[in-house]
Amino acid sequence: MKKRMIGNLEVSAVGMGCMGFSHGYGQIPERSYSIEAIRDAYNAGCTFFDTAETYGNVLYYEGHNEEIVGEAIEPFRDKVVLATKMHIHDEELTEGYDLYELIKGHLLRSLKRLRTDYVDLYYLHRVNENVPVEDVAVVMGKLIDEGLIKGWGMSQVGVSTIERVQSITPLTAVQNLYNILERDCEKEVFPYCLEHNIGVVPFSPIASGFLSGKIKVDTAFEKTDDVRNFVPQLKKENIEGNQPILDILNRYAAEKNATPAQVSIAWMLKKYPNVVPIPGSKNKGRILENLGGGDVELTDGEFKALQEALDACQIYGHRGIEESQHKTFSNNWKK
Repeated sequence: MKKRMIGNLEVSAVGMGCMGFSHGYGQIPERSYSIEAIRDAYNAGCTFFDTAETYGNVLYYEGHNEEIVGEAIEPFRDKVVLATKMHIHDEELTEGYDLYELIKGHLLRSLKRLRTDYVDLYYLHRVNENVPVEDVAVVMGKLIDEGLIKGWGMSQVGVSTIERVQSITPLTAVQNLYNILERDCEKEVFPYCLEHNIGVVPFSPIASGFLSGKIKVDTAFEKTDDVRNFVPQLKKENIEGNQPILDILNRYAAEKNATPAQVSIAWMLKKYPNVVPIPGSKNKGRILENLGGGDVELTDGEFKALQEALDACQIYGHRGIEESQHKTFSNNWKK
């Protein structure tokens, strides 16, 4: 697979979001299946794996996903870029708390679960309104100096937040919601990140599966721990409303001998040189299909025509960027 740079980190053009092995898509696979799936992704050329300390604590425990990822990549740890995320809990903010010790404590616990002594990319999972992001940036700079992390990032943030930390400890990456149906980042985030050498790592690049064409109006999701029950675009009326977009993708997929999901990934890779999507799935076949999007190339003419066709479509079920953890994490799903 082709390589890209996010900040100073070289990664495969398409990464892998590992959340589904612990949370978010209903019943999780057997641990052995999950480990094998991650290793299959590596053998297919993926060198960028994304996890978080919170993945698994809905039905299991904090760190569940990190343990799976750590075991899976241990044989080739030095050949991949590993990203994880930390979440600052309000109950940790006791009087006189030390933010450096608090964040480092989270990191050290993650390192143990991940079976490594450093993390390549360490994200603040969501902004805690009670903790100035400038203070977080100072701590991240210290952790970089100590060699515990190589770079840091923030998730679901706009330019006004990014600017507050950039002069303290420059960001390596921003992990935001971005796909054909969710293009808020195009207005300010992408231009700013391109100018400042910040990678953009889209989660949900296939729009929670909608852009694969596999989800129909009668598709039923599991009632327990399935984020798709809460995704606006997967409501019946929005699935119907966004069908013209799928029709366009299907047309290009047929021409390129690809799938709609792969065309969706190829579209964003063509559009921005600093974008590295991290599609997530708990299914081996779907994981390899998504990674194959990195091998689909759109010509300048194909991309222009595709972009014009997409721009002409109305989008139904907009989610947008929600920065604050107090709003995001109060929902029934996390990402």
